Amino acid sequence: MSLHGRVAIITGAGRGIGKATALAFLADGYRVALAGRNRETLERTAAESGASDRALVIPTDVTDPASVDALFAAVRKEFGRLDVLFNNAGSGSRATPIDEITFDDWRRVIDVNLTGTFLCTRGAFGMMKNQDPRGGRIINNGSIGAHAPRPGSAPYTASKHAITGLTKSTSLDGRQYDIACGQIDIGNTLTEMTARMHKGVQQADGSVQPEPTFDVVHVANAVLQMANLPLDTNVQFMTIMATKMPFVGRG
Repeated sequence: MSLHGRVAIITGAGRGIGKATALAFLADGYRVALAGRNRETLERTAAESGASDRALVIPTDVTDPASVDALFAAVRKEFGRLDVLFNNAGSGSRATPIDEITFDDWRRVIDVNLTGTFLCTRGAFGMMKNQDPRGGRIINNGSIGAHAPRPGSAPYTASKHAITGLTKSTSLDGRQYDIACGQIDIGNTLTEMTARMHKGVQQADGSVQPEPTFDVVHVANAVLQMANLPLDTNVQFMTIMATKMPFVGRG
């Protein structure tokens, strides 16, 4: 490990993909701001890393502009700059036909997945544009579900489809400031949220079928690979998935 000292913010860092990615970044020598709603899970991530001296726990609600502003103010005060933002915090909802989705359920998913990503991107962009040396990288967690929706997933699918537009806009706006922006679309990585897939998931034809998953460490390594590229190189879109999951094909 080389203690290069680069700085990253990872949202949703208390569990799942966010936790695995935070551990990978800390192992690689990053100083990492661990953002999420639950302080206890964030502190467990920091402790598990064995590098808690380089981990900054910042409880954050990404849907709250004031909370997001406080996150970036804390990073600026503690670390002085920002090199990488991984917009990972996300929310889903139970499968529901579109005519039965409540407004509150719609708004909750959109607020976390889309508005939260925007607020964090806005904060990171401002820091990266004005720091010296200038620039940085923003990586958005998209979803295979944006391209191949699951039944009853309108809020989640719409939010993740919108992330692609935000990724492209941020990538374009960032060119003149040496800010790169890319997106990773993930399918069926094994986390607490996807453990149920081995028991069966509803398919487009109405059947319920088990689906394969893959180790979350491979997602973390992929995000780290994107992050460690020089700023004149960008992975605009990456898809990482369980090889045998039902994504490509008919039926």
